[in-house]
Amino acid sequence: MNNALTSLEQQMTGEGLDALLVTDPKHVYYLTGFASDPHERFLGLLLIRGEEPMLILPALDAEAAQAASSVTKIITHNDTDNPYNLLKDCFGSSKLGTLGIEKEHFSVARFEHLTAAVPAERFSDIGPLLRSMRSKKTPDEVKRMKHAAELVEEALRRVLTHVKTGVTENDLVAELEYLMKKVGASGPSFDTMVLSGPKTALPHGVPGNRVIQPGDFLMFDIGVYADGYASDITRTFAIESVDDKLITIYNTVLAANEAGIAASNPGAPFGSVDKAARDVIEEAGFGEYFLHRVGHGLGMDVHEYPSLHGQNDDIIEIGNVFTVEPGIYVPGLAGVRIEDDLIITAEGAETLTSFPKELTILHL
Repeated sequence: MNNALTSLEQQMTGEGLDALLVTDPKHVYYLTGFASDPHERFLGLLLIRGEEPMLILPALDAEAAQAASSVTKIITHNDTDNPYNLLKDCFGSSKLGTLGIEKEHFSVARFEHLTAAVPAERFSDIGPLLRSMRSKKTPDEVKRMKHAAELVEEALRRVLTHVKTGVTENDLVAELEYLMKKVGASGPSFDTMVLSGPKTALPHGVPGNRVIQPGDFLMFDIGVYADGYASDITRTFAIESVDDKLITIYNTVLAANEAGIAASNPGAPFGSVDKAARDVIEEAGFGEYFLHRVGHGLGMDVHEYPSLHGQNDDIIEIGNVFTVEPGIYVPGLAGVRIEDDLIITAEGAETLTSFPKELTILHL
């Protein structure tokens, strides 16, 4: 049985759960090894204390589940079936006290269907429990994330050869997403972001048909999925040449990135990472232009727990994976962001990303 599933079962008693129902497809994959996108169809992993786990899924996915899932008791439903009746049958006539569900994943409509079929006395949110489990990566998960980082960096390395006279942001987005598949990734882990010139001052800017020009900063914020896990990296380049103020901004962000990484140690609060990076930017006089938290958790989702903002007093633990991505964004001028992915070890932070960070000049 999957180690995560075994751990979850062992925690049910301490959490006061008589049963739990996992419906987020990524959590089903995390706990069983079976990955799918059921679309509007019902997918659920059902654990009833003391009983064999059950995987309830669309009949069209049965063969794939049998091949991949560590849970062998598989119950299927057709498009004309009511899957909540299957749930009701699984519980039988036994009285149910507390049922754990992922409240953030359940719509009101689905919850109404569930309560009509399964009259539990109480419903408890298992989201925090699963989030805590996922926050500490296993060696296998770290291996997958290193692979995802290697793939996105190879795609970035190759796309730089396409930065030529007349090329637009959208041209580079299209080329990058082709290269992501070409190097072996499942696809992008979020909307590929390529911004140039004054648009780099938009932390969540949208690529368009702007032509790359001499004197620009060119920012790539990109990531891929590989083996179910995400990478996320940002690098900023100069085109032909940039003025001294932009070089100062770049070097300040690079120093803040390195300070954030240095502060990422087990036992320290997550907020201290944000503070370490922010202090560098504020001391350089650019504090008002650092507009966001310094980073976020990374794993099966490109944004997951923890949130690395200055008020987060939760403690960094061995196995946590998160980004460190300070930035300076000066409206009408330009912006710089430099982002790395980290795994926390007993010795401190190990970077999963290794693409060079010194200011690189690209020539058209």
